[in-house]
Amino acid sequence: MYEPIRTKSVHTMAAAPEIPHRSREEELEIRLAGQLTALLTVTDELHALATRDGGAPDGAAPDGAALDGAALSAAAKRIAEQVARLSGGHYPRRAEPSDSGSPSRPEALQQRAHTLAGNALAVATSRGDTAAMALAAERMEAHAAPRRDRDLATA
Repeated sequence: MYEPIRTKSVHTMAAAPEIPHRSREEELEIRLAGQLTALLTVTDELHALATRDGGAPDGAAPDGAALDGAALSAAAKRIAEQVARLSGGHYPRRAEPSDSGSPSRPEALQQRAHTLAGNALAVATSRGDTAAMALAAERMEAHAAPRRDRDLATA
């Protein structure tokens, strides 16, 4: 009663040998490198704010949170080393920090860095990468401290 199907269905998943496929481990490695590169960019922005010539005295941000330029520089170096390790020895390209004078900018960057470090921690945990997990946890703690100090000051 029905005629048999003579052509392959468009819904059939054919594994084409010419299409390269990555393993779960490779995908996690790429994702972790991306999260750490984004964290590096935000860290560079914070470092630029901390060391700006026209900035507040002693590296204090306009909102009162202290930005330690030396600690941010050391953190950026460690993040870049992790990205290079994940990327086969290629250090990431570093963007020039923007020149935004907004008083809320340091706080927004701290929040963004905390979120990116949390994302990197989740991926590093899935991957079982202890070096990246330790770095991401350290950066999460460092970027949570200014908010915690501000909350204690207003309580």
